[in-house]
Amino acid sequence: MPSLPAPLSVDDVARLGAAVLDRVESVVIGMREPLTLALASILAGGHVLFEDVPGLGKTLAARSIAAAVGLDFRRLQCTPDLLPSDITGSFVYLPQTAEFEFRPGPVFTGLFLADEINRTSPKTQSALLEAMAEGQVSVEGSSFALPQPFHVVATANPIESEGTYALPEAQLDRFMVRLSVGYPDAAGERQVLLARVARRREVAVVAPVTDADTLLAMQAGVERVDVDPDIAAYCVALAAATRRHRSVEVGASPRGSQGLLLMARALAVLAGRDFVLPDDVKRVAVPVLAHRLTLTVSAWTGGVSPQDVVAEVVAAVPGPPAVGTRAPEHVEGSAGA
Repeated sequence: MPSLPAPLSVDDVARLGAAVLDRVESVVIGMREPLTLALASILAGGHVLFEDVPGLGKTLAARSIAAAVGLDFRRLQCTPDLLPSDITGSFVYLPQTAEFEFRPGPVFTGLFLADEINRTSPKTQSALLEAMAEGQVSVEGSSFALPQPFHVVATANPIESEGTYALPEAQLDRFMVRLSVGYPDAAGERQVLLARVARRREVAVVAPVTDADTLLAMQAGVERVDVDPDIAAYCVALAAATRRHRSVEVGASPRGSQGLLLMARALAVLAGRDFVLPDDVKRVAVPVLAHRLTLTVSAWTGGVSPQDVVAEVVAAVPGPPAVGTRAPEHVEGSAGA
């Protein structure tokens, strides 16, 4: 088994993270917050779902992030007739040897973009579930490990229902964050147009800032940052509050509270801190928890959204007031040490 790169310090992770975001934002304009959350999810070892209307730059954002962090990138356009083997690969018979050889599918890459993932059938969607959860795929009884690092970025169109399939809860739960890009303001949209004119071509090229080994070292640096127990308790309290909410039938699972903690830690490191603030947790609460909630029928018909529920929970659950005012003294394995 190959040795892992040595963890980077908090300062190095923050510096490289800022350089990646600056490089991506040179072509993906006006999306600093969703780009930051997407990068934090990757640093935390997670997968990203961009859900928004077409034409807002979701695919460009995914491709640009992959290029900036130096990962191999493959894109698959999801369609209703897509088969699981179109993702995982399949065994092919070789007449010259009279044997079957496995031909890897596009999922064998560093960053896999499933474009319009809700356009393919649940059977094909499930082919990604093992890859996202276990870092491997199983084909005809044989398991094949995926390259590391491996991340999935998927896009979905929330306003179109014809010819689409809802993502099952188990699949949604494997995405660390669900992000909405949103429309740019007038100044941002004008900048998008001028940037397209200035580069004199349709395709935007993003030069790499890091490579796969450096990304692994950045992820290892994030993993060295410890978290105050009060912050962990706050994450648990937020997730538990969603389970008791009057509008929620099924609340966030422990994977949701873990996602809060991991995302908050990655955001703290991107900000140059080796400790997590309650505000880091609040900042990621909606993108981490909202897609994990199942609303009651009455709440859904009444126009309540999961985002509204999470915002209400964050406002109601008190945070630990004194946590994060300085780096915890008991942390020996801190990346900043």
